Amino acid sequence: MIVGGLLALALSAQQVPPAPPAPVEEPIRLEDVVVDARRLESAAEEYVDLIAAPAGRRGLARWHDGVCVGVANLENALSQQLADQVSDVVRSLGLRAHEPPCHPSVLIIATTDAARFAEEFVAMRPVLFRVGSPGMDRGKSALRAFMTEDRPVRWWHVSLPIDSQTGMPVIRMPGEVNGAGVGAGSVMDYAPITNVNSPSRLSSQYVDVLKRVFIIVDVDRLNNATAQQLGAYLAMVALAQINPEADTRQFDTILNLFDDPAAAPPGLSGWDQAYLEGLYGSGSESHRINQRSQVQAVAAAIADAYRDLPDETEPAPVP
Repeated sequence: MIVGGLLALALSAQQVPPAPPAPVEEPIRLEDVVVDARRLESAAEEYVDLIAAPAGRRGLARWHDGVCVGVANLENALSQQLADQVSDVVRSLGLRAHEPPCHPSVLIIATTDAARFAEEFVAMRPVLFRVGSPGMDRGKSALRAFMTEDRPVRWWHVSLPIDSQTGMPVIRMPGEVNGAGVGAGSVMDYAPITNVNSPSRLSSQYVDVLKRVFIIVDVDRLNNATAQQLGAYLAMVALAQINPEADTRQFDTILNLFDDPAAAPPGLSGWDQAYLEGLYGSGSESHRINQRSQVQAVAAAIADAYRDLPDETEPAPVP
């Protein structure tokens, strides 16, 4: 009886149809929410919160004057295509894209063993990655992840807090002395001196500017991504401090490229373009006194730029 009962249960279990797969939610597209002001503002802030990765306790950094893009270890034609595509996005944001021979501030390096190359690169010139002053990078643990984690593309940003009125650093750089002559060994010889003209609890005259970005591409891990898609991805991580750990599948963004290249957008999506335009479109948000209010200001800039678009209109792609 027991054997027969177990057999009956087994046969009954075999006849139960399998549960249907969980529905896959379509990622949110920017043009789907522009007609709903409240949803747009909420989604924009969520997107900024998700992808932004500034240096510890600093605001969102951006390029100030211009960018020089260099690409190494690829065929000349592909190198030029990627450099041109990133430079086109740079120019679309109102920045200058410097022409060769310039010293690359964005260096893109292709390799077949990205983790090993990253570790050797950092060991060769560690001061390029950790300058030694606070507020210029994301710290030791993030650098360790940059070297060791298995990613198709990895990147490292170095930024600098400056006085927006003078362009001078507001943190002491290693080995620098201001020459004030206050006295031998005085702390005043080492601390930066800035004049605050308009004290405020809401904004600051200090801003964070990007100084250099290293991007390493593992050519064996590109998963059939097109050159156009790769160029858009590189532009996004070169021009903004993007969190490499962010799970962005709920948004339609080029940052999903290596999850499924066939489903990823062909270039910068509406969200990507809106984020870059929100970051670079106005100087006010970069002067916010804290990181939270700056994130909110960039999200508001995204919403302001796109809230009036008709629902059938998709934001124009970056050339």
